[in-house]
Amino acid sequence: MQESDCIPSIINFTVNSGTPLQLVLFVDRRPGSRDRIRKIRSYLQDLRQEYIFDFQIVDVAEQPYLAEHFKVIATPALIKIHPEPREMLAGSNLATKLEQWWSRWQRSVEDYVKELNSDPNAPRRLASPELINSAELMRLSEEIFQLKQKNEELQEHLRFKDQLIRMLAHDLRNPLTAASLALSTLESTQDPSKSQIVAKRPEFVPNLIKQARTKIRTLDGLIADILEAARGASAQFCLQPEKLDLAELCEHILADFSERLRSKSLKLEIDIPNDLPPVYADPERVRQVIVNLLDNACKYTPEGGTIQFSILHRTSQKVQVSICDNGPGIPPENQEHIFDDRFRLERDAKEDGYGIGLSVCRRLIRAHYGQIWVDSIPDNGSEFHFTLPVYRY
Repeated sequence: MQESDCIPSIINFTVNSGTPLQLVLFVDRRPGSRDRIRKIRSYLQDLRQEYIFDFQIVDVAEQPYLAEHFKVIATPALIKIHPEPREMLAGSNLATKLEQWWSRWQRSVEDYVKELNSDPNAPRRLASPELINSAELMRLSEEIFQLKQKNEELQEHLRFKDQLIRMLAHDLRNPLTAASLALSTLESTQDPSKSQIVAKRPEFVPNLIKQARTKIRTLDGLIADILEAARGASAQFCLQPEKLDLAELCEHILADFSERLRSKSLKLEIDIPNDLPPVYADPERVRQVIVNLLDNACKYTPEGGTIQFSILHRTSQKVQVSICDNGPGIPPENQEHIFDDRFRLERDAKEDGYGIGLSVCRRLIRAHYGQIWVDSIPDNGSEFHFTLPVYRY
């Protein structure tokens, strides 16, 4: 390829910021652009024997800031940027249009020079700054804007981290205290003077062990949510999928929630079919999702309300888990954002929590190639559903 066939980002025939006539040609890299540049170059080089002017060529792909600054919406486009007023020629026949407009542009230069000569004390209208400097200034402005945005994001992230630490200290204290009390009570049963307690209530020890185990699982779930949130939305999960009896896993999880359900007099309706096929999933990750959804259901269902837990063999490839409550529901305008990272409803602004639970759930389910969504009617409860792949032999 010859040198004349190339499209450099900017070419100067003359570099003189005081030259009255300044022209800029905006081009792209389409094949026809080279031919148009040659025609306009040829015409202007002939004129340089008689006229003095600045002519610069701008590749819009390399200098998008200039294209935006001069409001170029189509290429090729030839702009007279000085003397004012600014004028633009566009279209495939630019060389012909330039011939038609050249005499008019020269008259504008003559008028500009006459105006300067008629009144030496009149303020001189400076020609437009050199395009390279203009492009650099606009590029730097854009970088400053992006840096400000990143700074705001970092500040928000730091505020979120501080909030997490405060809430973490609060939320971890309750289950940790309960587990500690259960273990202390178990330890006290080893005292011979207190052995009568165990003799009178043989279920005492198993209940304490169950309570301690439940609280430790709660702690583990809270810590898991925090760690996943800290990893960021773009982080990849490390799954260990296996053939999983989903019905059995759900029965254990629901049993752990029995005490909490009784504390609010909540009714639990369970519908798990006996012929449910195994799924291919990570047991601990699925447990994390179900616990999160059940925890929300318990939290928002009013005292004496009902929670429905069901599993449906939806297709030959998918199993659907549904957790429904009769709480306040979710406003329609928020339902598509409820799974966004750190999104919280306005009504929950003063409630405990991180605003990350549902976001983590969505990421976990998507990592299993499943889907998660919500159906909700304000004041009539919410229905959370997610799917998992059926285990294929």
